[in-house]
Amino acid sequence: MDRFQAMRVFTRIIELGSFTRAADDLQLPRATVTHTIKQLESRLGVRLLQRTTRSVSATLDGEAYYQRCVRLLADLEEAESAFSEAAANPGGKLRVDLQGTLARHFVIPHLPDFLARYPKIELEIGMGDRFVDLVREGVDCVLRAGELRDSAMVARRIALLEQVTCASASYIAKHGLPETVAALRGHWAVNYLSTVTGKVFPFQFTVDGQTQLLTLPGLVSVSNAEAYVDCCIAGLGLIQSPRYHVATQIEAGDMIELLADIRPAPMPVSVLYPHHRQLSPRVRVFVDWLAERFAQASAGERQTRRVG
Repeated sequence: MDRFQAMRVFTRIIELGSFTRAADDLQLPRATVTHTIKQLESRLGVRLLQRTTRSVSATLDGEAYYQRCVRLLADLEEAESAFSEAAANPGGKLRVDLQGTLARHFVIPHLPDFLARYPKIELEIGMGDRFVDLVREGVDCVLRAGELRDSAMVARRIALLEQVTCASASYIAKHGLPETVAALRGHWAVNYLSTVTGKVFPFQFTVDGQTQLLTLPGLVSVSNAEAYVDCCIAGLGLIQSPRYHVATQIEAGDMIELLADIRPAPMPVSVLYPHHRQLSPRVRVFVDWLAERFAQASAGERQTRRVG
């Protein structure tokens, strides 16, 4: 096995924390992976990995070697992709993690278009709202809504989603229609919990160009976007949500938008990926396609409103 392939084997073991998972990921026999690392350690004259019965981790020398391997492999991929068919027609497995409601509304219905453009790419999709360790879990990129906190990743903002404040028709019939921020005092909220901090996200309103934050009491708190809307429909309180997620219910009259003149700031949508994956042709074309998909959706929504 050549040196660059040995580096790929070593970095995947570090990232996945397992010889077996690295072998499966690279589609190599487990014995080949083990033999490659033995040869690599012998050639370098240092121990790169610390093995226990449950996990594999890098030694200090291994961590230093890993960082150099990441840079070298990224440079190699960039050089090869610039002069090969892979630049125009990338292939291989692409692992992505998508926020659930974004995936169901904007992405999954249109995946046939992406796969028709790039038939050599095999997608492996995870969905959820949880924090994903891209490097350790071997994920190439994630699609997320909201303000970003992870500065260790490369982030590309691809959309801004209009947000609305709303409540169910049954809630308004029972508790009345608040027409000012001050009138919200005494109302209930379905509170949304951050999966990172566990804290409740406050409501936001843009008043005279300034953001006002307000936390309302609630009988129920959730950490899932679908449950958030479902609890609102059930009459359990007010929510703030991207418009796309509640547009059907508002049009049907099941939910009512409140305080439309002081809507929250738009919610950013971003794709995040590790620094050493930023030049991967597979990642690049997928991120470009996502940006195109959200731009088309936004243009379609504007056209629908003009017609309506």
